[in-house]
Amino acid sequence: MHESPTPRTEAPHARNLRELRESGHPYRTVKAEIRENLLARLRSGAPRFPGIVGFDETVLPHLERALLAGHDLVLLGERGQGKTRLIRTITGLLDEWTPVVEGCEINDHPYAPECVRCRRLAAEQGDELKIAWKHRDERYGEKLATPDTSVGDLIGDVDPIKIAEGRTLGDPETVHYGLVPRTNRGVFSVNELPDLAERIQVALLNVLEERDIQVRGYNLRLPLDILLIASANPEDYTNRGRIITPLKDRFGAEIRTHYPLTLEDELDLIRQEAELDWRRPTGGTAGKDGEQPGLSAELPDHIVETIARFTRLVRESTAVDSRSGVSARFSIAAAETAAASAVRRAAITGEERPVTRVCDLPGVVPTLRGKVEFEVSEEGREVEVLAHLLRRAVAETFRGTLGGMDLSALLDKFTEGAQIESGELTPATELLQRIGPVNGLSKIMSAVGMGEGDESPGHAAAALEFALEGLYLMRRLSKDETDGGSVYRT
Repeated sequence: MHESPTPRTEAPHARNLRELRESGHPYRTVKAEIRENLLARLRSGAPRFPGIVGFDETVLPHLERALLAGHDLVLLGERGQGKTRLIRTITGLLDEWTPVVEGCEINDHPYAPECVRCRRLAAEQGDELKIAWKHRDERYGEKLATPDTSVGDLIGDVDPIKIAEGRTLGDPETVHYGLVPRTNRGVFSVNELPDLAERIQVALLNVLEERDIQVRGYNLRLPLDILLIASANPEDYTNRGRIITPLKDRFGAEIRTHYPLTLEDELDLIRQEAELDWRRPTGGTAGKDGEQPGLSAELPDHIVETIARFTRLVRESTAVDSRSGVSARFSIAAAETAAASAVRRAAITGEERPVTRVCDLPGVVPTLRGKVEFEVSEEGREVEVLAHLLRRAVAETFRGTLGGMDLSALLDKFTEGAQIESGELTPATELLQRIGPVNGLSKIMSAVGMGEGDESPGHAAAALEFALEGLYLMRRLSKDETDGGSVYRT
């Protein structure tokens, strides 16, 4: 499930500089805020980066050291490894509320105003200088590096409207600030930095080294208080694009990310990220305030495990270009597509409680084809390769859950000459009628992770169909493919 956002507390009541001083508010830089808040969480054992899966022993220690050292940093990893997600969680280490000079475009602190406007107001108003409060969620800026990104987008440019209003060209207040200075006293992320043109990367040199900005030759020095984080793909880093050497040298830390290392992490990631109603479907009505619910189909544990194993097999396959990686979005999309197949079946057949079954998995293959880069030698065989790996994933899951179980009661159905047809549009109740009573059904359901409350026809059908498919893959049954699905026989 997704992390629930922490509810905001009420902003402090100070409304001018005098009240702020009287409240005892301390002034800290962004990196000092993050350092002290991170240390407090480390001492208390509180979560530091909620929602991040599989990085606890690998990536996060390096990240924590970089933040404690006050370093700007680069996260380097393949697509879909959670780099952007991880960057966004860092804002949770900022103070919840911070004061800014009211109306300031670059979030000047009332104790240390830097822009021309705020210094003028501070001189005129003194202790009556008005302040506003910014929540930490508003102190994050992000830019996806694209070829059309300009220096003006990142740093700033002359505002022609202010010139037209009668101000002189040399007036610093004619500057329209870019994304980086507008995130002053916050965290700014440049995603896919190597895709940024080299001449544009040069504009970031002063931000990292001198902590200031220059705009079109203005005699303007604005010391920025900012944590700058970039993300990059190793392939982009070395081939399609690169981070220029002087800029790379100015980042204090380079941290490598990775895909989930264990099956358990892969399972946790799917359960956390997939937009699903995991246990109890709530129907198709809109939620509060018109919010639409997730897909109202349940994914039993053995289906989630199969998808996780499938993802890992695709990553490890020699038919797949290992340099491009297989994104975590692959498994998430697979889970959502399989659940959608169950919802579709319920809508067509009138099933009351859709539960995802093995028959819903083949439909994810053509959907996911575009998410994988194959080796040139495999051209034309992409769907065949994915379908084969999916069958291997089902077989591995079967061996891990039902492989050691006595399924003779189910096999006896076929020694008597039975043929059982199933398919993605076969309702659960109809499949159960075709199979008939099975001794030990409750043990089969328990072995695949179905506990108390999972006694619906959909759950029973999901468990038995999985057992049938596993017996077929173990070559203890045969299976014929038909237009409407599959027929299991001896």
